[in-house]
Amino acid sequence: MPDIPTVIADRLAHIVSLYDGDDLSLHELLVASHEPGDVAFRFIGGEDITYARLNRLSAAIAGGLAARGIGHGDCVAVLMGKSPEMVATLVAAWRLGAVVMPIFTAFSTPAVTHRLQGGKAKAVIADVGQVEKLDPAIIAELGLSTTVFVNGRHGEFSSLASIIGERSPAPVAARLPAAAPMIRIFTSGTTGKPKGVDLPLRALASIRAYAEFGLFIEPGDTYWCAADPGWAYGLYYAIVAPLLIGQRSILLPGGFDPQRTLSILAEEGVTNFAAAPTIYRALRTCEPSGLLQVTKASSAGEPLGADLDAWALETFGTRIHDHYGQTEAGMMVNNHHHPLLRNEAKAGSMGRTMPGWHAVILDEQGEPAPSGETGKLAMSLDHSPLAWFAGYLDAPKATQEKFSPCGRYYLTGDAARMDADGLITFYARDDDIVLMAGYRIGPQEVESVLNDHPKVAASAAFGVPDEVMGERLEACVVLTDTSDAPSTVELQQWVKDRFARHAYPRSIHFIAEMPLTPSGKIKRFALRKRFGAT
Repeated sequence: MPDIPTVIADRLAHIVSLYDGDDLSLHELLVASHEPGDVAFRFIGGEDITYARLNRLSAAIAGGLAARGIGHGDCVAVLMGKSPEMVATLVAAWRLGAVVMPIFTAFSTPAVTHRLQGGKAKAVIADVGQVEKLDPAIIAELGLSTTVFVNGRHGEFSSLASIIGERSPAPVAARLPAAAPMIRIFTSGTTGKPKGVDLPLRALASIRAYAEFGLFIEPGDTYWCAADPGWAYGLYYAIVAPLLIGQRSILLPGGFDPQRTLSILAEEGVTNFAAAPTIYRALRTCEPSGLLQVTKASSAGEPLGADLDAWALETFGTRIHDHYGQTEAGMMVNNHHHPLLRNEAKAGSMGRTMPGWHAVILDEQGEPAPSGETGKLAMSLDHSPLAWFAGYLDAPKATQEKFSPCGRYYLTGDAARMDADGLITFYARDDDIVLMAGYRIGPQEVESVLNDHPKVAASAAFGVPDEVMGERLEACVVLTDTSDAPSTVELQQWVKDRFARHAYPRSIHFIAEMPLTPSGKIKRFALRKRFGAT
């Protein structure tokens, strides 16, 4: 690892030791180790939930799940918005030694189905408004008919309230080895369907290290991570990290509204705020309605543009610190907030490698590149004690591609350059993933849905620069019959209904033929160049 202060190195070693061994209890680590009367989460517009209440509620849910055969190693899918019941459901599953699989609530039935099947879900807990996305055939195929629970009233499935009311005794909290999985989460890819990743207990060291070094969450902070728990950054750092360190955290149910977000920042006295650049760009369009006290602002999910710098200084009195990570690894490169790791932010730079990781830039031969040259961003596994990724679920080829042939490096799939001071600047994505409003969207998923339309012969999805969203998803379509063309709105709705409401192309261009490489691959770069300025 790069040279770091001794006190940081000692703290890192201690953090790694906390989540090592063969006798770990997630219930103890996340709930029982904290003062019962302390507030775990502050729900805006609702009731706070203390550790005592979280303990009682999760115990009741765990008892109900256990009574129905859910236990160690089983996958529990959670299709819920931010609520006390959602947090308690996560903790209940972990109490049993089960594996939590979050599913983003904006997904439609096919995307939900893929995750239930690929993740081998044994139980599903869903908000009542999400039940219509559960395909009855898949429920039957997976044998889930008795293990679907609904947060609300529903005639077909048992309610979460009813199993809580049963007061079934909760089993003794499971004790697990550090290698045991605790989260199963799907990440977008470019080879077709999203890939599942299991996060083991020892990855808690990475989550905690980022909370302390990157975010620098202090006891006196009012902390708010605005990311959705249906995605990695939200689950890792809006839910798990606060529970690990016993930090009261804010959760806002419902959708995003920039003016309301600014009001909450002022009313709640938020001092430590983390969000995607898109959130900050939306906030920039509104006027603060009160005094803001944010002293630490962090950004993740997509590159942070320099355009926000002046606004942040004027609005918060501090710069936004850009951070970089992946679902498969957690955060790896940051403009750290910890005072011993802080550096003067450099426009366009993601910062330096976080203690616990050792970044290198590889050339085309897979060897370390000279300082300042652009190459493949990788992590040296021999010098990265926070590394935990072992592979994708049932995807050996994709797993192989995440590691160098020599096995020494974890390959991020992104291109970057590192200067002589160790500052890393993001250059491009190797895999054409679109980073829109903080969401990672694999173009093949969108293309697959578009290509299923009876009037579409071929399609290509790609991202173009956007001042608000960072990137904007667009698509090109070749029609089967130009005399009977579908409208843009029709195709957009087709994607919303069959993939996800957030991941539809904002513009659709109808073209005569698709630009292809000699091997038949779509030249997305040519489409980005052609339509990126429109």
